[in-house]
Amino acid sequence: MESEKTRKVWVVGHKNPDTDSICSAIAYANLKNKTDDGEFIPKRAGELNEETKYVLDTFGVRTPCLITDVGAQVKDIEFRQSPGISETISLKRAWEMMKEQDVVTLSITDDDDNLVGLITTQDITTSYMDVYDNYILSRAKTQYRNLLDTLEGTLVCGDENAYFTSGKVLVGSANPEIMEEYIDDGDLVIMGNRYEAQVCALEANASCMVIAGEPKISRTIIKMAEEKNCTLITTPYDTYTTARLINQSIPIRYFMRRENLVMFETEEYIEQVRDIMSRERHRYFPILNEDGKYVGMISRRNLLNMRKKQLILVDHNEKSQAVDGIAGADILEIIDHHRIGSLETMSPVFFRNQPLGCTGTIVYQMYQEQGVEIDRTTAGLLCSAILSDTLMYRSPTCTPLDRIAAEELAKIAGIHTEDHARAMFQAGSDFGSKTPEEIFYQDFKTFSQGGVDFGVGQISAMTQEELEQVKEKLLPYLKQAMAERKISMVFVMLTNIVDETTYLICDGEGADRLVEKAYHIHKENDYHVLKGVVSRKKQLIPMFMSALQDQ
Repeated sequence: MESEKTRKVWVVGHKNPDTDSICSAIAYANLKNKTDDGEFIPKRAGELNEETKYVLDTFGVRTPCLITDVGAQVKDIEFRQSPGISETISLKRAWEMMKEQDVVTLSITDDDDNLVGLITTQDITTSYMDVYDNYILSRAKTQYRNLLDTLEGTLVCGDENAYFTSGKVLVGSANPEIMEEYIDDGDLVIMGNRYEAQVCALEANASCMVIAGEPKISRTIIKMAEEKNCTLITTPYDTYTTARLINQSIPIRYFMRRENLVMFETEEYIEQVRDIMSRERHRYFPILNEDGKYVGMISRRNLLNMRKKQLILVDHNEKSQAVDGIAGADILEIIDHHRIGSLETMSPVFFRNQPLGCTGTIVYQMYQEQGVEIDRTTAGLLCSAILSDTLMYRSPTCTPLDRIAAEELAKIAGIHTEDHARAMFQAGSDFGSKTPEEIFYQDFKTFSQGGVDFGVGQISAMTQEELEQVKEKLLPYLKQAMAERKISMVFVMLTNIVDETTYLICDGEGADRLVEKAYHIHKENDYHVLKGVVSRKKQLIPMFMSALQDQ
């Protein structure tokens, strides 16, 4: 298992991240790296909106890497990292390797670590028990080096790198007169140390002679074998044992499995791996890395030693807003300022939830509590997060502490809060070149109450003209968004920051009724006008939840 010093922990916000989600993740990862053991890495669970991009560019901060699923992957398992074997080795050598490694499957690779096949104990058993073909050594193009290895033989003459490519295997135990009738050109003959029989085999143009009992071969036979280009091998085994062992010299490529191989990649998720394993009878499966190269073997037993990804969640505690695969991850901490939602953990975690306007304010407090100095860049990020989430202090979620924190951070960052906020909002309201999908998902969250799943997005702008432009783009897209997210109602808050008014557009059966029940107002043209409503968290979601409870 990883030590506390080497463990990696991802700090991540919600899907469709806003400025608070991204900046708080970066700032909190920085704080943890200074105060805790391990490596804390900020991540993002979705694409950045233009406002957040502007903030990161302003303070010269690299965009956190995207993660779309935090479920355990094959690379999180301690699998057997064994090298592949060559397809030219003998069945005997493969069998010995299986016993040494206590496995029943070996992976076969080429010189570039590409997987070319598998050999199992069943394949080797089949070769020994079910094969009655005395031409099999030549059909398999067996190298003489394999014969030497299998039979613990000595090469008297010939080339050990040559191949036995034609003819059958037979035992030369009969009289020379009889042997002449069944030895053909190219045969491999196993025999004892009988001079006349050896001469007979050579005159019949045998391509190889294996002399059992490790005898002393006469010079005449050696010279004759050289002239006939016949490979001559001696072995310490007797004739019976030699005949029994010789098939084990066949290269494994002849019996290995090449088709329909079940393999996994290091990036694959364990849930999918477990499902496939449940349908397959194999005990071991090869693993390929991102480049498609063989790296090892995995078995069902390896799944028991799975290391879950370790996470710290910021700016959310709803399962529907969390990155995919969250149920398979190990959540260590949650830092948030929203209502307590549906997320469950397997064990107790550090959970800090405060009724403030921004998660960035909580992170600012934690820097102060732990006596860690805030650098200019971190101050700029946290100040931006607070200004964004509180709509430049206009949101009812904004508390005096949020405002104090933002102004103190602005001093450290060397920025003017109002000027910086206007520049941020202006960057975020540049909707002309964006698709409806990009606009819709730049700040979107899903919720559930009483069996009703619904989603709420929010778009903020400085002018009414910008909001009208957004409305025309989004209205036709709402039905598609409902289908994509599998929700029954969808709402988008078009918030005029200056006028502190939200123009709410919606779609879905019962959506208009829900708004009218929550706010006791009627629809005007394409939207409901919510004067003084600028906060999704404090002014919209609680009203919707209450209305749904009363249904």
